Amino acid sequence: MNTGTVYVGLDQATDLPVRRPLHLAVGMFDGVHLGHRSVIEPAVRSARRSGGLAAVLTFDPHPSRLFRPDDPVRLIMDREQRVAALLALGVAAVIVQPFDSAFASLEAEALLPYLRARLGGLHTVYVGENWRFGRGRRGDVALLVAEARKAGLHVVSAPRINGDGEPISSTRIRTLLTEGRIDAANVLLGAVYTSSGVVRAGKQLGRTIGFPTLNLAWEPDLKPKFGVYAVKVTALSASGGESLPAVANYGLRPTVEQASAPQLEVHVLGECPYGTGDELRVEWLSFLRAERRFAGVDELCDQISRDRTEAGAWFGV
Repeated sequence: MNTGTVYVGLDQATDLPVRRPLHLAVGMFDGVHLGHRSVIEPAVRSARRSGGLAAVLTFDPHPSRLFRPDDPVRLIMDREQRVAALLALGVAAVIVQPFDSAFASLEAEALLPYLRARLGGLHTVYVGENWRFGRGRRGDVALLVAEARKAGLHVVSAPRINGDGEPISSTRIRTLLTEGRIDAANVLLGAVYTSSGVVRAGKQLGRTIGFPTLNLAWEPDLKPKFGVYAVKVTALSASGGESLPAVANYGLRPTVEQASAPQLEVHVLGECPYGTGDELRVEWLSFLRAERRFAGVDELCDQISRDRTEAGAWFGV
């Protein structure tokens, strides 16, 4: 069970112990993918070896919300998911710093003094080799190292790591998700892409055609490709539960209603123990086909039957 502390803003993190060396990983860390872990995990290891603390400094919202409000970066994870994934790496604290105009206006040379004034135990800063910071993104790792040396601090710069011959990045994973390449995205994430939501009452069409579905309230910032996926579904309750194989449709349901916003519907392959009001986690495992409009309900039913069979074959059930 993760017992790490979450602070909203550096000004709230001043109670971190100053007598234990603080190993601080800094970055946006959207997706908390394998490249991000190469920055954070050394901080955790060093803290354990030295009797110190490991923490993560991340930001909310994404800087693009401030600089390009009409065209912001769409995020893989919401803030709650990102914080949970960061804590799961074993850090003692996650600091979510509001990225506002005041913070964005800090000169690059002012960053370390700003951090040290609030984090008295700061010992080492961990970043990715391509991390940029400060007003106008003028700061780079070379400048960070030079400023750290003046302040008696240390910097660890993690080299970018590759997957399939290309650097692993949040941008690359976002592209894979929007293309429906969920298996490749999961490899680079180092974990399964997940969503969660509360089951809400639907129009019961699936039940009337023999394929009852769970309609989940889920509105991601970055929308994965519309289509049908093999998934696993688990109850998010105190007692947890078994992950059940299922087939999911995410999209606008063009054959039956052409919804104004995409919906996530999950059909459990076996007996379904869930219902309205249950909060569920969905693990996205394999893309089966793109969403499309069918000539009518009968043709849709035939395709759903094939989808169910294909998903069952994927799970071996």
